[in-house]
Amino acid sequence: MGKDARNHLLLYLNLGYALLIVYASLYPLAGWRDNGGSPFDFLVATWPRYWTPFDLATNVLAYLPFGFLCAALLRLRLGPLAACLAATILAATLSFGLELTQNYLPNRVPSNLDLACNAGGALLGAAAGALWGRQLFSDRHHAIWQGHVMTQAYGADFGVLLMAAWLMTQLSPEILLFGTGDLRQMLELPPVQPFAPERFAHVESTIAASGLLAAGLIAQLLLRGHARLLTLLLLLLALLVKTLAQALFAGPTAALAWLTPGNGNGLALGFALWWGASFLAPPLRRAMAALALLFATVMVNAAPENPYLHNMAQLWQSGQFLNFNGLTRMICSLWPFLALPWLMIYRPENTHARHF
Repeated sequence: MGKDARNHLLLYLNLGYALLIVYASLYPLAGWRDNGGSPFDFLVATWPRYWTPFDLATNVLAYLPFGFLCAALLRLRLGPLAACLAATILAATLSFGLELTQNYLPNRVPSNLDLACNAGGALLGAAAGALWGRQLFSDRHHAIWQGHVMTQAYGADFGVLLMAAWLMTQLSPEILLFGTGDLRQMLELPPVQPFAPERFAHVESTIAASGLLAAGLIAQLLLRGHARLLTLLLLLLALLVKTLAQALFAGPTAALAWLTPGNGNGLALGFALWWGASFLAPPLRRAMAALALLFATVMVNAAPENPYLHNMAQLWQSGQFLNFNGLTRMICSLWPFLALPWLMIYRPENTHARHF
């Protein structure tokens, strides 16, 4: 992979992150109305009455990666200072447009403080991107990444984004472990079957095992050297993210509340299945990943509603977590429907004669 692949990766990262910001800022995208006032009134509003350090930090951190990625992309054509300023202006313009649009959503409140924090976060990220982004995404580093860590394949860059998005789904406390693709909330469909503890434990185990198997095989397809070890570390990282998110939203004492008997059995089975399947030829691993992903998605949509997860969802949808909720819900719902087409277009380079 050369300069074009590197440029495409940066472009995908920028566009993908911008779309996530838009969705998170305008979630739940319902109830549009005109309140009759000027949409620019928020610019001269006084300091908001209700605010928390969490809100300020969230608004700064949300735009920091966007500023970094924009500056890294612009550094391919501009000098450091110009790239930093241009990236900051682009991010601030995006934030300003979204704050204006929030005037027409009943669940969102435009704020000049949010705009200032967004712009400040973008400036910090852009400064870092202008200084180090070009080196981080240089041809040399990209060649090392492609040659020693990630396999050279058509669609590999998008596959990396898919796995990053999969890690983000672990931040949501309202989904089952490794259970993505639930369309019932999006389509407002009722549960297929009533909740029963024993039956739910079996469903939980099945979803955790098949979801782990699918994610592990997809990750392994992307990796070149030490693929099994790196995949194992990625799966363990996902469990760590799940634990930290649970501690943040429900308190430190509930950090391992997700580790139910059903999930414990599912993890044991999933790790065993993945380890055995990891020795198969790449085409067979890809086919098994697709089947496991399909099966997990069907089971997620057929699972009964868990009262505990329902209560967590109410907390997750509260004001201070609303942006996180919007950010992860779309990814959780759509992830398997993006991963399945990717499995069909993914093609390792220089391996057709051996595997196909």
